[in-house]
Amino acid sequence: MSEKGLTLYTSPLTTAQAAKLRKLLEEDGWDFEPKPYTLYYARKGKVNIAVYEKGPKIVVQGKGTEEFVTFRLEPEILGEAKLGYEEVHAPEMFEPHFGIDESGKGDFFGPLVIAGAYIDRAIAREFMDAGIQDSKRIGSDARIRSLAKIIRETPGVALSVVEISPLKYNELYEKIGNLNRLLAWGHARSIENLLDQRPGCPRALSDQFANPALIQRALMAKGREIKLEQRTKAESDLAVAAASIIARERFIDGLERAGRKYGVTLHRGVSAQVKNVARDLVMQHGPGILREVAKTHFKTAQELG
Repeated sequence: MSEKGLTLYTSPLTTAQAAKLRKLLEEDGWDFEPKPYTLYYARKGKVNIAVYEKGPKIVVQGKGTEEFVTFRLEPEILGEAKLGYEEVHAPEMFEPHFGIDESGKGDFFGPLVIAGAYIDRAIAREFMDAGIQDSKRIGSDARIRSLAKIIRETPGVALSVVEISPLKYNELYEKIGNLNRLLAWGHARSIENLLDQRPGCPRALSDQFANPALIQRALMAKGREIKLEQRTKAESDLAVAAASIIARERFIDGLERAGRKYGVTLHRGVSAQVKNVARDLVMQHGPGILREVAKTHFKTAQELG
């Protein structure tokens, strides 16, 4: 841990652990208040604790997080000491490697962004202290941008961003004909870009979205020397989490830039709201507009007729 101390901690809980923790907090005089999507939310001093229904999982935030986790949560609720022992439990996360992740693949509007991050032990410790985590667990765009700034300013980090605009995405999809192959191409380009900056890096990790051989085949000669790993839940790795934040920031920027150009708010995902905005754009600019702002192979595009 750095001298700043940990200010954000998350962990899954069992239902029994969540109930036991509530009793402990009540006995310790924590103040409870209702919050959406939580089993309970409690505050004491500068520490806030939210136990979410989904999971369930606990999120501890604020000055004093490290002390609470080390002396109360781990020994009395979780029954294991993990905080400060991350290098024992997941030593590979602290070894030099690349992490690759993408943003925008499930969004009708906006670009597809594949980002990569290089980390080593020192960078990993900085990222842990800063609260770097999978972007899907971060609800605020402002928080995404704040963490992205920290990532970019961390000494020794190397980053790669491959942004595929909707127009280019549609051209590539028509040529390649398969989203997984397109993703593999983007992952491979990110790895190649990072190897230009950190040529000695021995390993790259990404979330598993298809047969690992797809990325391997898409790599150029220099990239084929690297050990390539894909696994589910790879975002728990700090390099992959950092890549997910950098990719999400660029996706948000691309979405907002296109929205300003056409004077509309381009929403995320594939909701009815997204479909309504798309229909308005087609009415104003003609059907060709979708190639410039959206991924036209999505079912949403066919539903606009």
